[in-house]
This record gives sequence, structure tokens and C-alpha cells, in this order.
Amino acid sequence: MANAAAAPRPVRLYSSLTRSVEPLEPHTPGLVGIYTCGPTVYRYAHIGNLRSFLVPDVLRRALQYLGYQVRAVKNITDVGHMRDDTFDEGEDRMELAAETEGKSPAEIAQFYADAWLADEAAINILPVDVYPKATEHIPEMIDLTKRLLDKGLAYEVDGTIYFDVSEFPGYGKLSGQRLDALRAGHRVEVETDKRDPEDFALWKAAGPHRLMKWPSPWGDGFPGWHIECSAMSLKHLGEYVDIHTGGIDNKFPHHEDEIAQSEGALGHRVVGIWMHGEFLTLGDAKMAKSAGNIIRVTDLPDKGFEPLVFRYLALTAHYRSKLDFTEDAMHAAAAGLRRLRRAAHGTDGVEAGCASATEVELTAEPMAGYRQRFADALADDLATPTALAVAHAVGAADDLSPVQRRALLLDFDRVLGLGLDQPPEAGADAPLPPGAQDLLDRRAAARANRDFATSDALRDELAAMGVEVRDTPGGQVATSRK
Repeated sequence: MANAAAAPRPVRLYSSLTRSVEPLEPHTPGLVGIYTCGPTVYRYAHIGNLRSFLVPDVLRRALQYLGYQVRAVKNITDVGHMRDDTFDEGEDRMELAAETEGKSPAEIAQFYADAWLADEAAINILPVDVYPKATEHIPEMIDLTKRLLDKGLAYEVDGTIYFDVSEFPGYGKLSGQRLDALRAGHRVEVETDKRDPEDFALWKAAGPHRLMKWPSPWGDGFPGWHIECSAMSLKHLGEYVDIHTGGIDNKFPHHEDEIAQSEGALGHRVVGIWMHGEFLTLGDAKMAKSAGNIIRVTDLPDKGFEPLVFRYLALTAHYRSKLDFTEDAMHAAAAGLRRLRRAAHGTDGVEAGCASATEVELTAEPMAGYRQRFADALADDLATPTALAVAHAVGAADDLSPVQRRALLLDFDRVLGLGLDQPPEAGADAPLPPGAQDLLDRRAAARANRDFATSDALRDELAAMGVEVRDTPGGQVATSRK
């Protein structure tokens, strides 16, 4: 939005820590450091995971659009953490996958990391600046653990190092969890060698059959899940991280424990704003492997949708709101994406490549007004539904020429990432056959007049032409299957 000489635009974001929308105040003015908790690469990512990773992608694009420089870091957890992360109990996920698939843990990690990056690329998530791997930061994790021991915030039991939560008075401030409630909720059998059941492992002693282990001052072992992100964020962004993102399920215990470790070691607040994306649901149930309701991005073409339709769907909901994935919602998203692409290609003979965002003076009226509205939405806690609505307003604006509409939409697409420079039907359902649109218009009018007999008759006529019609809260959605 701003040129190189202009000051970045003020931005307000919701902080999970303060539970309020507050100004973004980067530690280095004009430069925003973003850390994102990436995947544990022992299985494929599903679209619920990818919705979480879309949040920092749109955030980064928006901040750059608004004039900020951004340094984005997203870790890859290639050291499998415990099956039960809360209590550090159970078998290691990476090693379980390696045993099941007959590969080494390193081979498992590389295979699923590559698959995840391909899935991200399919929905136009831009590569970040650094992808730190946990296995490449073991020395930093050991050093951080030593620092916490020296400060009296951790203790050793037979080669395992635990963080002593009772020594960190601010524990629970992110999630709202209280220590007395945590103690009451823990099962007796998980207390084992901890002083208190709510303490968590910074470093675990390796058992005799453990594959992934490293030497340490306390014997061979491996890092706890939470220490990994503290060590990697401090290594690549320094002692002040402007924004830390992750899914809502990371808030406790993972991010709560990150705060305890990082602030305990450094003695000051490390993260400026904590941002958490809400769940994607399938039929109002959380998408999860354990629930057996997993959908991958690679499954979408078989369902008749290009992957960017899912990105469009994600933008229709605020990142702090749950989003339900349904076939009707995807059809509506596909229709919306086609409308924007058609608008970007013009209606008066304007061809792709005829005008770009750099070939038109975007600051001229009335274009500047639409850009202002778009920027306002982004600066207001990343209000993507509003930003998307502005894009559709541009697409339908009669006070803009086709060239101006295209230039604005391609400008907006720097943030939206919807491939609006692609042909309107790219990856979409087949074009409607001749005469179908007229029947659809007549059917819409019949439904508006509550003439359902005519509406049903027109649906049958459309079906005979190979056009399937669905009625959604946003109106009828037509799909050609020929």
C-alpha cells in the first residue's frame, strides 16, 4: 500500500494474551518478525492444518501491502514429540511412523515435510524466509535448558530436565489456566518423577531402544516439544518476536509453556502479539485424524475443486471464527472465485496481460477509494471477509473501466493470493452450456416470487443440459458436468 518512502500504516490485531485488539508495535519500527509453529512431519497435513498456516501467510502479505518489511520463520518439527503432549507420556510419533512405514525417522520427516510444502504451494502459501528444523537446533535447546537450570526454573531427575512451573508466577496468563485447577485435573499416575504434575519436560532421557537421541550434559536424550519452538524462535528472530502464530489448539499447553521457557530464560516479555487461528470443521466436528474425517488438499480436485477454491473459502471467514467445510460452501466459493477472475479479465475485450497493477495509476480516483477500503479491512485485525467484499465491489463497479478493475484486483491479489491473473475458468467446473444462464436467471426470479413449481421445472430442464443446481444461503450455485 505504501511506497518505500512512506511510513507503514498502523495495524491493530487481536492479542490472545491480552484478549483485546491492540496496536502492532514492532520492536524494530517498520520490520515485523513473525514466528509460526509449523508441522510435526510424521503424517500428511489436512486442510484443517492448512487453514492455520493460511493465517500467517495472509498476515505477512497484508503487512507487506501496508508498507512493512517482514521476516517470517516457520519451524519444521522433525523430532517426534510425545503422543500425549500434556503429560509427556506415550510413544514417539516420529518413531512410530518410521516403524509403521519401514523407514528411518529422517526419511519419514523428509517425505512428509516435502508433502506439506507441496500442499502449501497448492493453495498459494508463500515460502517463508527460514524453515528451521528441530534436529538442526539441538545445541540451542540444550543451552536454553542449561540457562533455565542455572536460574532455578528447572530441575533434573535421572537425566530428564523438568521446568518447575511453580517458579514462574505468570504461568497460565495466555490460556487462563490456573495452577490449582491444573493440579486438581491431573491423574495421579502421571506424576511419576515430577515434583508436581503440571511441570513439563525440557529434555527427556533416552530409553535403551530410542532411535532419535543426542548427547547432553545429562546423558543421551532428546528435547521436549515446547523447548524446540522457544530455541528456534530466539535463534532466528532474536529476543523480541513481534507476532507468534499458531492454531487455537496450540494455546495450551504448547504456547503457554513457550512463554514460561522464553520469558523465564530472558527475564522479559518475548512475544508482542499472540495470534491463534480457529478450527476448520467438517459437519461442525473438528477435523482430526482420530475422528476419521481428514481431507487433504490433494483430494480436492477429485471432488471437482481446484485447491485455490479452498483458499477463497478460508478468506470468507475471519481467522478467529470457526469455518465449516461443506460441499455447498465450496461450490459457492468456486463461483465467487470465477466472478473475481472474470472481472480481472474484463468484459470489454480486455485480455490477460493487457493491464497490470503497475501500468495504471492506482492512486487516481476512484481507484484510491477502493484501495483505502481494502487497506482499512486488512489493518482491522485482518478482516478478510471485508477485504473480499471490497474486491467483489471492484469487480462490479460501474465507475471503473475494465482496465482499472483488472489493475485493482491484481493489486488486491498480492494479499488474497487467489490467482486472479489466471483465466476465469482455470481449474473450475466446465463452462455452462449455451442457454443455461438464461434458465438460471429465470429460475432465480421464480424462486424470488416463490413460484416453486416453475423453479423445479427449470431445475429439471437444466439437469437435462448437464447443469447441476444447488440452492445455498448465498443463492443458487450452478455446476456444469459436461
